[in-house]
Amino acid sequence: MIGLVTVNYNQYQLTREFLDSLRKVKQSNEATVFIADVSTKKEAFSLKDYPMKVILVDLPNKGYAFGINQGIKYFLSKKINRFCAINNDVSFDGNFVVEAEKGFVKADIFGGKIYYAPGYEYHKTYKKNQLGKVVWYAGGINDWKNAFTFHRGVDQVDDGKFDRFEETDFITGCMMFFNKKVTDKVGFWDEKYFLYYEDSDFCERAKQSGFKLYYNPKIIIYHKNAQSTGGSGSALHQTYQRKNRFIFGLKYAPFKTKIHLIKNYLLRK
Repeated sequence: MIGLVTVNYNQYQLTREFLDSLRKVKQSNEATVFIADVSTKKEAFSLKDYPMKVILVDLPNKGYAFGINQGIKYFLSKKINRFCAINNDVSFDGNFVVEAEKGFVKADIFGGKIYYAPGYEYHKTYKKNQLGKVVWYAGGINDWKNAFTFHRGVDQVDDGKFDRFEETDFITGCMMFFNKKVTDKVGFWDEKYFLYYEDSDFCERAKQSGFKLYYNPKIIIYHKNAQSTGGSGSALHQTYQRKNRFIFGLKYAPFKTKIHLIKNYLLRK
């Protein structure tokens, strides 16, 4: 059994689409979904007769990491020891659960291949037959000189070069798998980030605890990018990216990078 943890923030239709997509996946009854509902505008949420168990819990809005942690703690209390932190603005490949099960045989913490959902690409210049094959994440790269995390392959049309299972620098919180062995050594997600870079922080702590991070291209989802924060490039998106990059960089970056971060942060205040 795999426990999927997602966070709903005033995006009930997206969460319904998430569940409706998951119900079509092979062996979806082998997954359980915990929805941390941190919405400020609560709506009645009718859970259909899904093949997977769905738990919806009303919570205060204390951020994405807080919601993920609540789900992990719930699953641990139910003796479910394999988790997936996942955005609610995604849809699933039909083999998602099957390949995730296989993934846990190979690694303790890993991510998968994420495409833009058709029509949600950042650029609008792709041909019709390329939609659904535009990469959003195919592994992560840490740029310590600038304290940035990059998605490998982002905005590229997939031509098969990202099809190898391999070690990676970081795993996006849009879809991150890990097991109890990881939480026992690393602990929970750091809630001070509230939104963005909490995934990168968790990955760095996992590496410091001796775990290797992996990219598994056979696990595929489709992302309706940044829908819960007003879209990529929105004011909310930029505010939390800037603030939490600063926190993350001061914690992990080389000394020279930390100095530059402090100067730039103070100059932009």
